[in-house]
Amino acid sequence: MSAAISHRSARASLGFSCAGHAYAHIFEPIFFIAALVLPKEMGMSYEEVLALIVAGKLLYGLMAPLAGWLGDRWSTVGMMSVYFLGLGLAAMGVGLAQGPLWLGAALAMMGLFGSIYHPVGIAWLIRNAEDKGKAIGLNGVFGGVGPALAGLVAGSLIALSGWRAAFIIPGAVVFLTGLLFLIFLAKGIVIEAKDDRRPEPPASRGDTVRAGLVLSVTMLCAGLIYQATQPSLPKLFEERLGEFGLWAAAGGVTFVYLLAGLTQILAGHLADRVSAKRIYVVVAFVQVPLLLGVAHASGLGLLLVALLAVSFNMAGIPAENMLLSRYTPAKWRGTAFGLKFVLSFGVSGLGVPMVSLIRGWGGGFETVFTVLAVSAALVAVAAWQLPGEREAEPAPAAAE
Repeated sequence: MSAAISHRSARASLGFSCAGHAYAHIFEPIFFIAALVLPKEMGMSYEEVLALIVAGKLLYGLMAPLAGWLGDRWSTVGMMSVYFLGLGLAAMGVGLAQGPLWLGAALAMMGLFGSIYHPVGIAWLIRNAEDKGKAIGLNGVFGGVGPALAGLVAGSLIALSGWRAAFIIPGAVVFLTGLLFLIFLAKGIVIEAKDDRRPEPPASRGDTVRAGLVLSVTMLCAGLIYQATQPSLPKLFEERLGEFGLWAAAGGVTFVYLLAGLTQILAGHLADRVSAKRIYVVVAFVQVPLLLGVAHASGLGLLLVALLAVSFNMAGIPAENMLLSRYTPAKWRGTAFGLKFVLSFGVSGLGVPMVSLIRGWGGGFETVFTVLAVSAALVAVAAWQLPGEREAEPAPAAAE
């Protein structure tokens, strides 16, 4: 493969991976915004509406290992095609749902197809990247932009055309992206990648086992923070940002996730140059007081402390992905990322019913964010037990 073709393919993989990451994170926040109006539409309580997405969230994480394994054994680009087309159709199905049963089933399908992205798209991105931290950080920004756009898109479309449009229109965009991906694949612009452009030095068996055990704990706890924060912030903003209702929730979520997502560029850049382990420990430790602040803040102070809490939660993602990549052979990386998302998006997806149960028992958001602060402390303590840093191989010289 010529250097020009390789570079073009790397750029295409980065572009589609970034778009896919944004799509992977846009529909859940749209649902949580829509959940503010769905109780009246469906004749259900707010807590009952939240429960409709639980099956989808569990599938989103639990099916990730199978998606990653298929990407490793079959085709990453094939799985990405299924991802774009399937997720787009499922989202449109949510918008067309008639009644709670149909809505819950469509949300489950959205979780099933959504489970493909993280194990397949990120593994594909890492294999093509020269500066892995930088690529992961940029890709992470798009994951943060997803929830930010969700607030703006959902608030605007619900106000203009109702909650159904908030799923049908974005779903159509995702489906069209899938068709464009197939065109690029047919033209040879998007290609399969089985080996890393910049390989990592092999880890010892002991370090691999140790890192796997530690990261299992940290990814579960960090994922719980992310998963519980997403459904909490719209309702929290609606309750504590005055009399603006839906617009306070949508605008607040957009502000927080748009700015917080940008921190991953800096975090990824740093992870290429300094200790990823150190970054991982520090950002977890700093989240503890910030999450306690979210528990009790209101007004503009709530916006600020929520922004910082979400920013530090997202800043740990590039370091976490780099650490997992370093201790996993390239040919099994999709499967490893799939197992990661069993923890961070599957098991920790129980953060949504946790929020519902705590509120149902009268605990309120003070209790929710105190539990999340304890989770952040566990991440910091566990991450300190990771193996020491290893030096990566230098990037290959550019072709003359």
